[in-house]
Amino acid sequence: MNLPLAIRRLLWALSVLYAGAMSLRASFYARGWIKQKRLQGSVISIGNLTVGGTGKTPMVIWLAERFLSEGKRVAVLSRGYRGQGNTSDEIELMKSRLQGRVVFGVGKDRYAEGKRLESGVDVFIMDDGFQHLALGRDLDIVLVDATRPLVREWVLPAGRLRESCSAINRADVVIFTRTEESVKALPVIPKVPRMTIYPAKMSLIGFREHRPEARVQGSCVEPVFAFAGIGNPDAFFANLKRWNVRVVGRRTFRDHHCYTNREIEGLSAAARRAGARALMTTEKDAQNIGSVVVPDLPLQIAVISMEIPDEERLMRDIRERLKMGSGVAA
Repeated sequence: MNLPLAIRRLLWALSVLYAGAMSLRASFYARGWIKQKRLQGSVISIGNLTVGGTGKTPMVIWLAERFLSEGKRVAVLSRGYRGQGNTSDEIELMKSRLQGRVVFGVGKDRYAEGKRLESGVDVFIMDDGFQHLALGRDLDIVLVDATRPLVREWVLPAGRLRESCSAINRADVVIFTRTEESVKALPVIPKVPRMTIYPAKMSLIGFREHRPEARVQGSCVEPVFAFAGIGNPDAFFANLKRWNVRVVGRRTFRDHHCYTNREIEGLSAAARRAGARALMTTEKDAQNIGSVVVPDLPLQIAVISMEIPDEERLMRDIRERLKMGSGVAA
């Protein structure tokens, strides 16, 4: 959300009211005036303070894979934002990557979904759960995009913040994502108070074509015409540049955009005019393209993963906090 300054100033009063309401709500949960519901098994919330992408889905996949490798039984609880039929692009992406090793509870009432799956689950990972205070959690992990400093953001509706910056003090762990794109952010990281801080980056696994059973390859057809309908498309384009992919054109769409045949045909035509030999998009966008086929140009997908340099310390920190069993009030 990048509204003109004049419009943001007009919306400032509404932002103050919204921030105040969110703060009051959090304080009610913190004081126990509104009771949280609890599930058996550990609950870890993955969330953020802003609308738009900070890497929550890759983080959920990363954490689920670490617990699975330890023999834990894992469930993912998600609202399924802008999805239909108990699924969404993000849910389908997680299912594709986790290959049936994790059970999913999808719906607005994360507690009800958790109760349905409760038997036999060791760890619940609540996707986009920082503001979902109705369900108690044992650990709050908050992601911050290092390329978009929070101090420059305004609260909704004037800006991208879901709550005021001070809400980050509810977190147990803060992970600064996309630090590979923002060297300037690294000196700022230790200044965040009262919680453990970790840097993270997005790593390229490889590329695959958008067709059934396509395998991930280490290289792609170039040059490409890139497009994305995600929370932070500029980060995707910056990654392509960092991965030395030659991009001759690009186009952005709204987050969670579902593509039509006509739009894919239009992208293909724009790619040919720009001299591209292939289209390039994200794994999340691939879930919103479905069975649309571009017969005369390859449609390639960049496959990525979260990389946390100090992952052993992070997992040790998580295990210790879960073993303590001290829940988070809000």
